[in-house]
Amino acid sequence: MDPDEDFIYLIAPGCVGRSCLELTPERVRQEIERCKELCSALEQEHVDLQMAKEGVERRTQELRKEGELCKNFEQQMSLNRDEEGSLQASICLAKEEQNRLMQEKQVLQKKLEEVRKRVLWEDLATMLPALPEKKMVFKGLETNKEDMNKLVLTPLIHYPLPGGSALITFEKAEVAQRIIEAKEHMVELSSGEELEELDRCRVRVQAAPVDVLLPSALEIGLTRSSRSILVSDLPSLGIPEETLLDKLELFFSKTKNGGGEVESREFLDDSGQVVLTFARDGVAEPLIARGHMQVLIGRREYKLKISPCMSGDITNLQHRAVAAQPGSAQLQPSRCPRTVLLSSIPDVLGEELMRDSLEIHFQKASRGGGEVDALAYVPAGQQAVAVFTEDAG
Repeated sequence: MDPDEDFIYLIAPGCVGRSCLELTPERVRQEIERCKELCSALEQEHVDLQMAKEGVERRTQELRKEGELCKNFEQQMSLNRDEEGSLQASICLAKEEQNRLMQEKQVLQKKLEEVRKRVLWEDLATMLPALPEKKMVFKGLETNKEDMNKLVLTPLIHYPLPGGSALITFEKAEVAQRIIEAKEHMVELSSGEELEELDRCRVRVQAAPVDVLLPSALEIGLTRSSRSILVSDLPSLGIPEETLLDKLELFFSKTKNGGGEVESREFLDDSGQVVLTFARDGVAEPLIARGHMQVLIGRREYKLKISPCMSGDITNLQHRAVAAQPGSAQLQPSRCPRTVLLSSIPDVLGEELMRDSLEIHFQKASRGGGEVDALAYVPAGQQAVAVFTEDAG
C-alpha cells in the first residue's frame, strides 16, 4: 500500500460491536448516497411533523373558539329564558289590565246611557222654571195636592224618511184616509222643462199611514242645582255669544254684585238663556232670591231675570192604552190622521219638479185628493228626518 494514498475509515452501521472494515471509495459513495436518502427522509418527516403540529394548533384554536361560542350560546339561552319569563309576566299583567279596562268600559257605557236619557229632557226641565213672567187669570179647576209638580209636555217626534219617499199632510183627515185606502196611485209627470219630449209620463207610488210611538204619561224627577243660576230676559244687542258670556261672567264674578268666581257658562241656543255655574256653594241662592237684577252690559244696564237651574231624569213612562207598572217605559203606536207616507218614488225628476208634481196630483178632488197643508219629498239616495208635533186641529 502506497503511504501517499488517502484512506478513509468509516464505521458502518453494522460494525458496532464488530471489527471495523476498511472501506473502498465505491463503498464510501454508496454509504454517502444512503445517508443522503436517510437525511431526506428525516427532513420530510420533520416537515410532516411540523405540518401536523400546525394542524393540531389550528384545531386547538378552533376548539377553543367553539368552546367560547358554546359558552356564549348558553349565556344567551339563559338570558332568553329570563326574558321569556319576564315576557310571560308582562302578558299576564297586560291581560289583567285589559280585563280591568273592559270592566271600566262597561261601567262608563252604562253611565253614558243614563246621561243620554237625562239629556233628552234636561234642557226642557231647565227652561221650565225660567219661563217669561206673564199676567194670567185662573179659570180652571183645582187639583189634588198629589197632582202638583206635574208637567204637560207637547210631543216632538222625529220620523226618519228614506230616499224615494214623501210625507204629505192634508187639511182634512178624510182626504188622507181615502188616499191610504187606495194604496197605489199613478202620478202624472207631464209638466216641466226636463220632460219636453214626453207628452205623458206616469209613475206608480205607494200610499201608507204614518204611525209614531207616543207615551201616555211621563214622570220626571227634577233636581235643583246648588251652584247654578239661569239668566233670562237677555237683550238683543247684536253681539257674538262669547262676548255676551264674557260680559255676564265679568258682572257676576264680582262680590260687590253679589256674585263669585264663575266656574262655567253656557248659552242655551234653543231658549236664548244662559246658565252660570259658580265655583263654590252659597253664591247662587242669594241671587235667585232677588229674582231680578240690573246688570251692566256695555254702557247700559238691563233688568235680567235670575232663576234656579233645574235638571231632570225620566222616572216613569206609560203607554197610551194601558197604564204601565211603576218604573216601566212602554210606548204604543199612534196614527197621524192627516198625514200619508208615499214610497217607491223613482228618481226621474228634479227635487222641486217632483214635489210640485206630487202636490198637483194629490190636491185634485177628481183623483180622491184635497187641499194639501204640507209636503216633504226626499229624493232617492238621500235621507231626512221629519219632525211631528201635536195636531191642534
